Amino acid sequence: MSTDVRTESTTPAPPGSGSPSTGASMARVLLDGVRRNMRQYGMLFALGLIVLLFQIWTGGDLLLPRNVSNLVLQNSYILILAIGMMIVIISGHIDLSVGSLMALVGGIGAVLMVEHHVSWPVAVILTLLLGAVAGALQGFFIAYVGIPSFIVTLAGMLLFRGLTEIFLKGQTLGPFPDGLQKVANGFLPEVGPKTNYHNLTLLLGLGLVAYVVVQEVRDRRRQREFALESLPTGLFALKMAALVAAVLVTTLLLASYKGAPAVLLILAALLVAFGYVMRNAVIGRHVYAIGGNLPAAKLSGVKDKKVTFAVFLNMGMLAALAGLVFAARFNAASPKAGVNFELEAIAAAFIGGASMSGGVGTVLGAIIGGLVLGVLNNGMNLVGVGTDWQQVIKGLVLLAAVGFDVWNKRRAGA
Repeated sequence: MSTDVRTESTTPAPPGSGSPSTGASMARVLLDGVRRNMRQYGMLFALGLIVLLFQIWTGGDLLLPRNVSNLVLQNSYILILAIGMMIVIISGHIDLSVGSLMALVGGIGAVLMVEHHVSWPVAVILTLLLGAVAGALQGFFIAYVGIPSFIVTLAGMLLFRGLTEIFLKGQTLGPFPDGLQKVANGFLPEVGPKTNYHNLTLLLGLGLVAYVVVQEVRDRRRQREFALESLPTGLFALKMAALVAAVLVTTLLLASYKGAPAVLLILAALLVAFGYVMRNAVIGRHVYAIGGNLPAAKLSGVKDKKVTFAVFLNMGMLAALAGLVFAARFNAASPKAGVNFELEAIAAAFIGGASMSGGVGTVLGAIIGGLVLGVLNNGMNLVGVGTDWQQVIKGLVLLAAVGFDVWNKRRAGA
């Protein structure tokens, strides 16, 4: 009597055997990667769709080189504010005073340069210090006295707006020196042989591409070394291609007009510096810690009061810089300057991925959120949408961004 023993082969199928499960598993991995990173890259994708929509709607006028330069110049001060506001929101606070502080700094700068003939570099340093002092005072009341940031900065908004009226005596004051105007409205100088493009802008664009590639590859390698979650290879390659293409297209557009605006270098320096601080520096991690879980951060030894104080000091200095850029761009300081700019900065931060509960957001996200608002404003102006409907559309975009944040949190919790 024989026993028939049957065994199943455990030899894996060769790679080229066309197993139907292989393609399905790869698609599943990519889909999971998209879902996990939807919060981080969703608004970047939305920005691309908005640009494409208005490029078609305006008949190609949106991405004309001249209009791209104007887009940078018109939104530079909002983007500067958005960087500081993103850090404030990450720390779990809010700042309603930045628009009024912008007006105050621009007014005092005008008084120094126009009425007292102080050289503009000295006036810039003094006004930046003034902004830092104003931010530090608010930070003191918030961090050490314990008054909520909403109340302190609301009081600051009223105080700074009143002081602006006092310093300017209710009048517009100008003009500003040519050197400061060139910082806000000027372009990089021409260098090298004469070509159809701005050579210095091309060089800076290629340098930025190299920096982006090296930084992204380094971050991915670090994530894998520490067994942290990272993008699947396919999505990472797609992300890199999109980033490089966006930088190159923007570089060519700017280089085919007058070159990169001077204020764009200031924005790039702020983006790189604050991006590095928030990603790699100890104080950046502490900002995320106190915004994400304040009691746990205190138990871990984080000096939350010093961090909060530093965050508002930094916000005051960035508001002062934005105020100078705004005043110099329009060549005059006005008591009504900066009205509702704090709301634009807050909206840019939330559209760019900040969370109402704090502890979430990136500096790059603030720039993306500011660009979304800037492209919406510019595109709607080009197609003739009235200011009433512009407010409605921007309100809906902000509501959608915050609603997406709430939905994403519930889905992650589930």
